Amino acid sequence: MRLELRGITKRFGDLVANDDISVTFEPGQIHALLGENGAGKSTLMNVLYGLLTPDAGEIYVDGEPVVFGDPAGAIEAGIGMVHQHFMLVPVFSVAENVELGAESVGAFGFLKAQSAADAVRRVSSEYGLEVDPNAIVEDLPVGIQQRVEIIKALTREAECLILDEPTAVLTPQETDELLTIIRGLRDAGKTIVMITHKLREVREAADVITVIRRGRVVAESVSPQTSQSQLAALMVGRDVSLVVDKPEAAVGDEVLSVSELSVYDVTGRALVDSVSFQVRAGEVLCIAGVQGNGQSELVEALVGLHERSSGAVSLGEVRIDGASTKRILDMGVGYVPEDREHDGLVGSFPLAHNMVLDSINEQPWSRFGLIDYAKINKHGADLIEQFDVRARSADVLAATLSGGNKQKVVLAREMSRSLRVLIASQPTRGLDVGSIEFVHRQIIEARQSGVAVIVVSTELDEVYALADRIAVMYAGTIAGIVDPGISRDDLGLLMAGAVAS
Repeated sequence: MRLELRGITKRFGDLVANDDISVTFEPGQIHALLGENGAGKSTLMNVLYGLLTPDAGEIYVDGEPVVFGDPAGAIEAGIGMVHQHFMLVPVFSVAENVELGAESVGAFGFLKAQSAADAVRRVSSEYGLEVDPNAIVEDLPVGIQQRVEIIKALTREAECLILDEPTAVLTPQETDELLTIIRGLRDAGKTIVMITHKLREVREAADVITVIRRGRVVAESVSPQTSQSQLAALMVGRDVSLVVDKPEAAVGDEVLSVSELSVYDVTGRALVDSVSFQVRAGEVLCIAGVQGNGQSELVEALVGLHERSSGAVSLGEVRIDGASTKRILDMGVGYVPEDREHDGLVGSFPLAHNMVLDSINEQPWSRFGLIDYAKINKHGADLIEQFDVRARSADVLAATLSGGNKQKVVLAREMSRSLRVLIASQPTRGLDVGSIEFVHRQIIEARQSGVAVIVVSTELDEVYALADRIAVMYAGTIAGIVDPGISRDDLGLLMAGAVAS
């Protein structure tokens, strides 16, 4: 299938998300779309998949003009999309998920369950996807769940597959397996469109690259042999350092100690199971692992957000398990939550107020119950400049910022306080290379100032760039605490619950 987008323009009010974009996707080719946050990649793909209607421009399938009013029209034309967040029903079987929305009905209105299972087996065999059609989705590893999404598209006769951040939650081994599958689909003549910010994987898998910046195509037919630094510069519009400048660690005394910490859900099941580790001043401990292995619950317990826990957490000589989140923050713990939208910011508040969220009722921002708005605004303006937040003033509402700038606001708030420990959970999730460079620099500066730093990340490149030690979580436990010199393969084995060589 040959797909052409000609002069696609899409506006949201005064914002031009796609500005006269033209790009062609050829059959038997892996075409990567690169761009920083807010560049317009997802908007363009949503137009192609029928989720959005363009304000101008045309779509051609094999030379014929088409108009998609909804995804059903795109699917009928042979276009499938695998979203970053899988669209699967966890309690359904693989076959039931594949059949959902395209059910085969026999006599008396009964579903033809066997036909769906047969379709899964046929597609699995044809493309080397190897999935049990009777398996329950919630029992499958993330990498296999992604295969289910691909099978779902292929059983609908998709000739073009749009893959949105396809390796975001995969282990290295799962990533390698997926890239092999994608190449197989390409070799079978499929048209593959891959949206990703992982430059290394783009260079490994793509046949051609198109770079979008601020809603416009700034480079097309880019060779995958182009260096990572050149690709990053095209994405952001300036030179970007892809190597973290990390001086030798000057490790000090133990600051945070965690002993036999367990966290339970409402049924009493252990989400975190007897975890123990220590973090010292002037070091970065990275907690690696596939998302969903207890990292989120561990971090919430450390900062007092999870009530159902046992074990001991000490800050220096003081036990803080059981303390309120406010008390823990006041003792010098900085917290960058993984969900900046819901847990890090109040979108309807101005930036200046977001930068003092946990201390607005204290000096110097308040005195005798009266809030000093002038002082808060001055503080906000200073931090906007210091942390390079792209906003016209401290009065701008947080909800109006891009993801990278929202993350900078959270970092500015936490790192402008006097810290002993900084806990950053998925600090660069969804950020472009320019914002990633900035966040990494701030984390290393905290380390160099003697702060004990915990970084929770599913991004192996980030783990290797920042870590002085790596703790790998699997199924709620620490599978091992290793040196950052460990190979990617061995680290991936630990992440999958196997023993590294």
